Amino acid sequence: MVELTIGQEVEMEYGGKAKVLKVIGSGGQGTVYQVQYNGMKWALKWYDVEKMRNPKAFRANIKNNISDGPPSKQFLWPKYLTKENEDGTFGYLMELKPDSFDSFVDILNTYKLSVDPLTGRSTKKPVRFTSLYAMTTAVINIVNAFRQLHRAGKSYQDLNDGGFFINVDTGAVLVCDCDNIAPDGNNFGIGGKPGYMAPEVVRGVAKPNVQTDKYSLAVVLFKLLFRGDPMEGEKVVKDVCLTESSELKHYGQNAVFVYDPEDTSNRPVRGIHDNVIKFWRIYPDYIKDSFIKSFTVGITEPNKRIIENEWQKLFLRLRSEIISCSCGRTNFSSMFERPDIRTFKCPKCGSMFGSLKFSNRQFRAPLYLGCVFYECEIDPDSEDFQTIAGELVENKLKPGVLGFKNTSSMTWKAKMPDGNYYDIEPGKGFPVWQGLEIDFGKVQATLQ
Repeated sequence: MVELTIGQEVEMEYGGKAKVLKVIGSGGQGTVYQVQYNGMKWALKWYDVEKMRNPKAFRANIKNNISDGPPSKQFLWPKYLTKENEDGTFGYLMELKPDSFDSFVDILNTYKLSVDPLTGRSTKKPVRFTSLYAMTTAVINIVNAFRQLHRAGKSYQDLNDGGFFINVDTGAVLVCDCDNIAPDGNNFGIGGKPGYMAPEVVRGVAKPNVQTDKYSLAVVLFKLLFRGDPMEGEKVVKDVCLTESSELKHYGQNAVFVYDPEDTSNRPVRGIHDNVIKFWRIYPDYIKDSFIKSFTVGITEPNKRIIENEWQKLFLRLRSEIISCSCGRTNFSSMFERPDIRTFKCPKCGSMFGSLKFSNRQFRAPLYLGCVFYECEIDPDSEDFQTIAGELVENKLKPGVLGFKNTSSMTWKAKMPDGNYYDIEPGKGFPVWQGLEIDFGKVQATLQ
């Protein structure tokens, strides 16, 4: 591989030169450098073309991706190509990752190494989601990014734990390593990372495509939520050293989900897979059932794998069912007691929470101080899962009195205790009371 040196200038395809400032990291395809180009700092991925099956076709695909543009703002998309050197080497520029984002790998490890520039000493810095809300938002953002990608007729092909940066405070997500993305059906020799590849790719009977992306996406989601490998249980642990043949067996020919309801041979092992055991008890059944489908039926029947739109609906529901109690307990409503169909009870302090029934869904949304709902929850035609449409707040003049605030751009109608409906304009609020009815337009909600 032809490596670049600090201070070296690399010619860009359409003029100008990028000056190499430092090394950011390296991987199987090449090295990523920080460079300066046109007065701005960028990341330059420089390829080891000797490891490529067809470098010219790979470069042409990146050029097409640059022309097409990213599917959404969540992608750290290729921006500019370098000139192709006589020896065939080349690279491309992309935006740098903001400092507020951490790698998916560090999040799974729960820490990252911080090196003191003066002493060179490494210390572990914790990397954890600051809230359950941020984590579920990250899951929704990952799913949405791949929904947009597949809508554009392209597949990622090498989806793994190195493909994401996440803001652990907000759940914002950036998808990186976008150079392998190609029109569905095209492949440039990329297979994937063991443990993330679909079984048919592991067996060598299929090449990466949209359907294999869906399997890999399910693995990513499982690892983020349950902090473990969906196929690593008792059977895998018995193989002390995972050779290529054993990986073929456990992830390709005879893959068994750790919570397969029909096959208990690969259950998580206590003391090794404690995270999976712990979190499997916490998540509601509809989430667990979806992963069971993904890793049982989805193993052998790619066309029956869960699509991104289904995942998005499931996780939007999961986020709406988070309850944050004043005693400090925050968890999904499935972990709270249910005195009746309308009420949730904190098992720690006994606090009671009412719930709102929306006309466009079967489940009820728990109500607590600070809870919010989004545009997509009050408008069935909206796909906006990021803009808050309403929130439950405390009356500034009457402490302890709760009310809804309209933070959307639409005027709602609300039934007041006098039995009449009143217009609730953007920025205005109304009290919470038993018998409340809200008309958002296409969706209605009741507190009864």
